[in-house]
Amino acid sequence: MTGRASSAPAEAKRLWAVVGATGTGKSDLALDLAEGLRQRGNPAEIVNVDAMQLYRGMDIGTAKLPIDERRGIPHHLFDVREVDQEAAVAWYQPLARTAITDIHRRGGDAILVGGSGLYVSSVIFDFNFPPRDPVIRERLERELETDGVAAMLERLRAHDPATADRVDPQNGRRVIRALEVLEQGSATHGAALPDKPTLWQADTRMIGIHVDRAVLVERLDARVERMWRSGLVEEVRVLREHGLERGTTAQRAIGYAQALGQLDGRLSEAEAVAETQALTRRYARRQVSWFKRYPGLTWHDAPVDATTLLDV
Repeated sequence: MTGRASSAPAEAKRLWAVVGATGTGKSDLALDLAEGLRQRGNPAEIVNVDAMQLYRGMDIGTAKLPIDERRGIPHHLFDVREVDQEAAVAWYQPLARTAITDIHRRGGDAILVGGSGLYVSSVIFDFNFPPRDPVIRERLERELETDGVAAMLERLRAHDPATADRVDPQNGRRVIRALEVLEQGSATHGAALPDKPTLWQADTRMIGIHVDRAVLVERLDARVERMWRSGLVEEVRVLREHGLERGTTAQRAIGYAQALGQLDGRLSEAEAVAETQALTRRYARRQVSWFKRYPGLTWHDAPVDATTLLDV
């Protein structure tokens, strides 16, 4: 079906972005959208923009949609990284844009789905990355190990308070990346959108899914408990054998770090679950705050009927 570009309507080649907090039903809506488009002769395909779902084997803790539940719709950029490899947004951006361009070339709409805000921004907006300096980076990483993320964040705040206010205070990699850019005399992209973001694709529709906070918290807490019942700790045990702790990104993922703590005896199961729930709730708040800054994004209360989006 993906090869029948001639059957697609002339108004194809749209980029959709389905975004919002974790646990709001983004994957289901993306599937509904793709099915609706394909029924109209538009061979739509889905592109992942969840940073942790890029990793092979990280399934339970990321709520990755199993292949047999993808309704036969092509999905891209899932399971494209090993857990001992870094997944940086500057690495991801060209891959995602190539996938989208290829889908458009086949005559279909591309549906970007996920909640990793910086990754979404890098694709849908005109978003350029400052240069990297491995020497500076290595030094800053050593300083992060000795001084801790709080001290590094305060150093960033002294030079760039706006970025320091936006960056995740628990994410040492983002903090030292901002410091690395500043040391090279550049402005950070960092934890923010450009002041006046320009769309990469003119025909872009941004759909945000909203769930009442109290309902979402209950849903997220229950999901974390299900992850433990479904075997997250065993998944992490296997991933550890494949180098999980050698990776700079995957081992810090919410849930995976706590499962490692449980395996090492630093956390009881109850403590690991509670910590994961608290961090997931905090992450969901940050996601909503990030996407609220998007100009042109339309929010819809869940569950969202995809047909109402297609008919607009």
